[in-house]
Amino acid sequence: MKKIDVVTLGCSKNLVDSESLIKQFEAGGFSVAHDAETPKGDIAIINTCGFIGDAKEESIETILNFAEAKKRGDLKKLFVMGCLSERYSKQLKEELPEVDAIYGKFDWKKIVEDLGQNYRADLINERSLTTPGHYAYFKISEGCNRSCSYCAIPLITGKHQSKPMEQLIDEAEGLAAQGVKELQVIAQDLSFYGLDIYKQMKLAELTHKIADVKGIDWVRLHYAYPAGFPYNLLKVMNEHPNVCNYIDIALQHISDPMLKIMRRNVSKAETYKLIERMRNDVPGIHLRTTMITGHPGETEQDFKEMLDFVKEMRFERLGVFPYSHEEDTHAFRNYKDDIPQEVKQERADAIMEVQEQISWEINQEKVGSEMKVIVDRKEEDYYVARTEFDSPEVDPEVLIPVDGNEAKVGEFCQVKITDAESYDLFGAVVK
Repeated sequence: MKKIDVVTLGCSKNLVDSESLIKQFEAGGFSVAHDAETPKGDIAIINTCGFIGDAKEESIETILNFAEAKKRGDLKKLFVMGCLSERYSKQLKEELPEVDAIYGKFDWKKIVEDLGQNYRADLINERSLTTPGHYAYFKISEGCNRSCSYCAIPLITGKHQSKPMEQLIDEAEGLAAQGVKELQVIAQDLSFYGLDIYKQMKLAELTHKIADVKGIDWVRLHYAYPAGFPYNLLKVMNEHPNVCNYIDIALQHISDPMLKIMRRNVSKAETYKLIERMRNDVPGIHLRTTMITGHPGETEQDFKEMLDFVKEMRFERLGVFPYSHEEDTHAFRNYKDDIPQEVKQERADAIMEVQEQISWEINQEKVGSEMKVIVDRKEEDYYVARTEFDSPEVDPEVLIPVDGNEAKVGEFCQVKITDAESYDLFGAVVK
């Protein structure tokens, strides 16, 4: 039996791709390890990220580490795929001769066939999950039709392509049959789901149908856009208790001059109206968003406006990216990257300092309340769990002491929140 290492870098959308590829290999009789720090097999496949500078550096560093393993004789073949190789295939071939083959983001069939097996089209809805068995990422579309100034993703993934609704429902039912209780619904742009194949946005209808799948206890939505947000989704969130009162919606900025430069197709006033509507229509909703600091053209006044916005809106979840000047984007072609990196980082740090206090205050309000959680893992002296308001890996966790509490990994339980820090809660199982 041949052994393959698959290493996944970047976002959860990449992880879904890796899981589909692993299923193909396992169906062909391969033994596959995922995200091993050192090679365990004959062949390594690095599924790269090419989103921003830091992600590209991590991808290159990982490739070089595995290339060294190949030189030592610990590895026979090294393949590279994913977003970085989709974007920089020619450069990688010239600069990394140690790599045996370089594939694009969507060349799964060629990878499988180059390793001597037939690509199984009948496995289109099947994956070998690398997440804990009780949750799975659930990708509903590829690509993006937006034209944000800073973003290279449409250059890599192409135009938005929705998966047919019937295929997605079959996939959800299959995952539920495997024991998956929680679906993390992902796409580069959730809001546009269905527009290409049904000629209208169908995210609300899809969410309704997924929520009706027996065995799915939580459905969580990631990566919506403010421009053209499908407001009928909010009704579905209220109608279905298993659709989490949580949405990940990237706002990126708030000043009108910056929103225009960044080509976000939304105004400050429209953004305020959107947030107000979300919080009014879905009481208790937790909003996750991201901001970008240091985009070309951002003045101190623009930054102050964004900082004041974060203070006023008190987002439950928030992250910040210092701007990365990406080749071939609109911003790269039309603007000079004239804000020093240290200023970009200082602005990001200032926002996160404000957000840390906001997060602490929001968490303090939860002390004494009872909440439903799912237990992800046992780690030293704690069970590590999440509420409906928390996505894996990026959001706060609920730490439950093993001593004195009975909980089971992969199962739900009720906890009473006993204490809180800025980004974590502590709880005890309610008996």
